[in-house]
Amino acid sequence: MPFYFRKSVSAGPFRFNFSKSGVGVSVGVRGLRIGTGPRGHYAQVGLGGVYYRTSLQRAGAKQSAAAQVSDAKRSEPQQKHLRSADDVDMVEIDSGNVLAMREETFEELLTELNRTKGKPGWSIILTVLLGVVALFGFAVSMKIGLSLLVVVLAGFLVGKWLDSYKRTSVLFYDLDESVAEIYEQLTGAFDAIVACDQKWHVAAGGDIKTLTSWKRNAGASRLVDKKPTSLGYSLPKVIKSNITPLAAHVGRQVIYFFPDVALIEDGKRFGAVSYSNLSVTWEGSPFIEDGKVPRDSNVIAHTWKHPNKSGGPDRRFRDNYQIPVCMYETMYLRSGSGMNEALQFSKVDVSASFAAGLKSLSNMGKIRTGLEGRSVA
Repeated sequence: MPFYFRKSVSAGPFRFNFSKSGVGVSVGVRGLRIGTGPRGHYAQVGLGGVYYRTSLQRAGAKQSAAAQVSDAKRSEPQQKHLRSADDVDMVEIDSGNVLAMREETFEELLTELNRTKGKPGWSIILTVLLGVVALFGFAVSMKIGLSLLVVVLAGFLVGKWLDSYKRTSVLFYDLDESVAEIYEQLTGAFDAIVACDQKWHVAAGGDIKTLTSWKRNAGASRLVDKKPTSLGYSLPKVIKSNITPLAAHVGRQVIYFFPDVALIEDGKRFGAVSYSNLSVTWEGSPFIEDGKVPRDSNVIAHTWKHPNKSGGPDRRFRDNYQIPVCMYETMYLRSGSGMNEALQFSKVDVSASFAAGLKSLSNMGKIRTGLEGRSVA
């Protein structure tokens, strides 16, 4: 996907305009717009060639954020061990509480996002209130009730309009040429991953330790619980921006790779992990594929559905047949604040360029520690 900046972003009745002098905002309708200049109503922060503007916070926001972090640490889940049907001790690969993923630079943004998304929207409030009124109308007469249904619909639409800017944070990015070039390279590396025929989110894994389980699983040494996942470009519903970031769905969470931070969305809560605190590792992962073989995968060997101790076919099973062994690539995303995710791709040698792009962005932020990268054959 080509990387480009949008010149303006709309949120409800507001229009935000981006120029070299900064960000301006105007409000109104066609033919009549009242606006403020680049210096008004926004706070700009930046580091190492990355700058953005976002709405100012309300009083008491920092105190609320501290309480959220405290609650997140108290509720941090322990590593889960799941007993599978094949008597394999599966270890869950899952991130911790997203509220524990905090970055000081993005504290105000996270507080704003969690505050707005945690409250019910005006579309819900107005629909419920007017819906109750409509029920009373039906109690009086069918005609009045049907008339009030139109009011309920109007209330829903007005609520959606209010939510479009009252529950939205506007993020404008102004990247130095060097940073923009690195981010464009990152999107190119991400496009190579998206182009893989199959992408999976790995939820759990466990080593096979008994001969019985080994036979049941076609001679595999490890059992993996994974599901197809979605990778692409998108924004959280509560954010308007002049760029559309890279987005990776990892189970119940979505990771958005902005130019300066990885933003994690988990239901109605957000967290953030800076690229300097993000560890990206990858390895080749032989996988016994009992389904359709992806078009771009490399078949490195074959095994049997029911192997014997020597690896040949167990003649006791009439339906025994050969199964291909494909070489996939697994990428791990981890942070000290609790991120722990694994993605698997049907094609190898696609993770290194992506990790290198994230490391380059971290270096542009002039932060000492960088990303780690390794490849295991």
